[in-house]
Amino acid sequence: MSIAHHLDEATLVRYASGDLDEAFLVVVATHLAMCDRCRKAAHDAEELGGEMLFACEPADLGANALSSLWNRIEGAGGQADIARPAAKRSSRRVGDLPPPLNRKIGGRLDAIPWRRIAPGVKKHVIRTDTATSSALYMLWVAPGVAVPEHGHGGSEMTLILSGAYRDELGLFGPGDIADLDEHVEHQPCVEGDEPCICLVATDTPLRFAGLLGRLLQPFIGI
Repeated sequence: MSIAHHLDEATLVRYASGDLDEAFLVVVATHLAMCDRCRKAAHDAEELGGEMLFACEPADLGANALSSLWNRIEGAGGQADIARPAAKRSSRRVGDLPPPLNRKIGGRLDAIPWRRIAPGVKKHVIRTDTATSSALYMLWVAPGVAVPEHGHGGSEMTLILSGAYRDELGLFGPGDIADLDEHVEHQPCVEGDEPCICLVATDTPLRFAGLLGRLLQPFIGI
């Protein structure tokens, strides 16, 4: 299945400028490792940013500028490694994790220690190395299961690693990414005979439309 859903241009600019927190950075870098089109767009954005930087008037540096820069580089070592996408799309075996996600959690999809949070739905929380209010996790959703209809109080990115789901925005398969904001409400439903496994970053909890979803939210933790 070819990739049909891509990153928003504003997200690509934020990635190129280093303005994403770790949770969203992991999702974006993982998508870039799977998507030739977005990887090229991110590279173009980085090149444009470099040209704009060289076009700026030079400014005087403070006495501690160099030591401050080194401290920031050392503190962002893990994120710098995550942000480096694969040089080309890999011909990985079914179940293997894309390189940026593999560097973060290691292993294979069939080795993830899932926690059941609802009938037909499992979750695996990914620990971030930096302080962030955003959440980063993976979801396993069984064939035919629909996630309750919901919106978002802020941003949400969902990257499909295997399987597929369909919602109001279309069909999402491996490599597709839903780059959503607070204006979108949807109800993903898994299609096909295999579970859908997704990598998700959110900066606020989901906003469920139905009473049952709102009652269960504290227990399922999404």
